[in-house]
Amino acid sequence: MGKPAKPIPDGYHGVTPHLVIREAAKAIEFYKKAFGAEERARMPGPDGKCIMHAEIKIGDSIVMLGEEFPQMQRWVSPQQLKGTTIALHLYVKDVDAAFERAVDAGATASMPVMDTFWGDRYGRVTDPWGHEWSLATHKQDLTMDEISQGAQAFFANIGKGQKK
Repeated sequence: MGKPAKPIPDGYHGVTPHLVIREAAKAIEFYKKAFGAEERARMPGPDGKCIMHAEIKIGDSIVMLGEEFPQMQRWVSPQQLKGTTIALHLYVKDVDAAFERAVDAGATASMPVMDTFWGDRYGRVTDPWGHEWSLATHKQDLTMDEISQGAQAFFANIGKGQKK
């Protein structure tokens, strides 16, 4: 019998994303290039060809991932869904450099980097497997009133100046 365990293992946070990916081995290599991920663990599936479970570390956070299993009707990739329902958010020291690194590694820019009304410099990319990643550097601490005023101004100007 092992020694008593901590309820949340060292290195983990209260919430740990778990991605379902087609071609997980290739995705791990992409995450290393795009986000500086470190591979922590890899467990092959019963056939030895796919990855049943893997863990990478990006910054101070662990991300779990594994191959899709469509036959289980729950473990499907964004490719199977033809979209994704989440974005993974990365705070980084230099969002412009991080964004460029991700695109250079093969991500698709889905929202250019810009200064936002909530105080971040922020952009979004989609990885080659369909997962959405938001990248940000926090620039200003704002009150909720300041954020609300900024949001109102932002949404009031959407579409203005566009030709119809």
